[in-house]
Amino acid sequence: MPARCAWVPEADPLYVAYHDEEWGVPVDDDRELYELLVLEGAQAGLSWATILRKREGYRRLFAGFDPEVVARFDGRRVEELLADPAIVRNRLKVESAVENARRVLEVQAELGSLAELLWSFVDGEPVVNRWTTVAEIPAETAASRALSKELKRRGFRFVGPTVCYAFMQAAGLVNDHVVSCFRYRALGGT
Repeated sequence: MPARCAWVPEADPLYVAYHDEEWGVPVDDDRELYELLVLEGAQAGLSWATILRKREGYRRLFAGFDPEVVARFDGRRVEELLADPAIVRNRLKVESAVENARRVLEVQAELGSLAELLWSFVDGEPVVNRWTTVAEIPAETAASRALSKELKRRGFRFVGPTVCYAFMQAAGLVNDHVVSCFRYRALGGT
């Protein structure tokens, strides 16, 4: 069995697959970036395992995370979402996902893509850290605080510095696999 980051519950195949195949892989597709922003916001105060188990429900109910479709969700659609146990039924989180879709469209109109904005906070290249233990990994960084501030300025919600750092890790803006993890080198660590 390959060495993995200590936060991965080896007995949970969904978690293992997420770690091994997705977490930390650089994402530049706006739909995928929007998905990760929504999921990281939904995770606030909950376990990531909860979100992973509800991910397919989110994909189904949020139109495959197509921001153009989600941006048109109205109050009636929000009420339908809040009644569906396939997602986290928190009004503020659901409403923020819809509002954030509208903000994504504004960013795309201004800059051409959401990726352009998000990746600018790491100068377009993943930051490769050299953590030896999970305990060394920060909950937020100067970059995540700056990203949070900019997203909030643009009207995004559920994008505090900690959520932004978790997003940056998930979307591969930073490589926070510990150096002993088999994914560290695969994602640019030396």
